[in-house]
Amino acid sequence: MFRGVILAAALTVASAVPIWAVQPDEILDDPVLEDRAREISKELRCVVCQNEPIDSSNAGVARDLRLLVRERLVAGDSDEEVVDFVVARYGDYVLFRPPFKPTTYALWIGPFVIMGLGALGVAVMLVRRPRRIDAKDVALSAEEEAALDALLADKDKGRQG
Repeated sequence: MFRGVILAAALTVASAVPIWAVQPDEILDDPVLEDRAREISKELRCVVCQNEPIDSSNAGVARDLRLLVRERLVAGDSDEEVVDFVVARYGDYVLFRPPFKPTTYALWIGPFVIMGLGALGVAVMLVRRPRRIDAKDVALSAEEEAALDALLADKDKGRQG
């Protein structure tokens, strides 16, 4: 029983490890170009998987992008030219780190605006919450003190009797 649990846990962990999707037929013969292709592929987002680099995505579009990157490198393009070519086809969305420009301001500034609004909400909540009332600040009236004394006296009588 215990061995089965350990085996199931090991298989679960092993299946969670990302498997590189680059197929053997995609790999370039020149190791320098292949290393450049891998570095570029790590920075490009799969347009289908969204938060996965094309280097580790099994989607057909990711494979096409990997092949396109390698074709451009073999053709003699620099890394920047390859990225620019892909961005021209798919837009800034394909980049994990899009440039700071008017069309991407929301991506860069949005999280800070949301955090600021959250902090403002917490501040307003803290200002509006009821204050603790200190017992020293609230004095009982003479009637209230008499009623309290009567209650305490009745309670003491109940204990004695």
